[in-house]
Amino acid sequence: IFDKPSGVAIHPKKLANTKSLLDDVRALWGSEANLVHRLDKETSGLVIASKNKFSESVLKKAFQNKEIQKKYLALVKGHLNKEMTIKKPIAVNKDENIKVKVIIDDEGKESITIVKPIKTIGKNTLVECIPLTGRQHQIRVHLFSIGHPIVGDPLYGVDNDFADRYLNKLISENERVEKTGAKRLMLHAYKLEFEFMNNKYVIVSDSFEKELNYL
Repeated sequence: IFDKPSGVAIHPKKLANTKSLLDDVRALWGSEANLVHRLDKETSGLVIASKNKFSESVLKKAFQNKEIQKKYLALVKGHLNKEMTIKKPIAVNKDENIKVKVIIDDEGKESITIVKPIKTIGKNTLVECIPLTGRQHQIRVHLFSIGHPIVGDPLYGVDNDFADRYLNKLISENERVEKTGAKRLMLHAYKLEFEFMNNKYVIVSDSFEKELNYL
């Protein structure tokens, strides 16, 4: 299990000569090793790697059967005072220019996120997020949809011009901090709970809370 920093891609891009987490995994355990789930490049936190095809098959099946629970920490804009369950369907964005963004749409797939406030930090709130479904950008778009976008998010909670310039690497770090509140997306996969070969695992990362101290 790896504690991935924000900014590290899970898989290498075909046209970009940039190192990914998968490169490190295969450098350690060979070409049969793999990653069994994904995190966005900007999301930090825990990622499970399999050393061989057998463990990959077992772990991927456990994810499909929702037998692996993932919990996230997010720093969101504004003050959120009560626990809530967000049930809003998510669809692929076909209309706007920025197709990487997903949208809330009645025609989309069922998507459910439990959000629990932990503490206020200045003008923001640290929350725990438990996704019961696994849609692309689910936590990000769900939090944005209730008026509490994640601090540092360059896609949700900003105008399309800013998002487009971010995707084209035209945003300076200072401009991003001024616009979004942080130089990175403040979303962190901090806890994994699962069984593997009759053993129960509960893995927790505290790297994100240390990072909050420097905001």
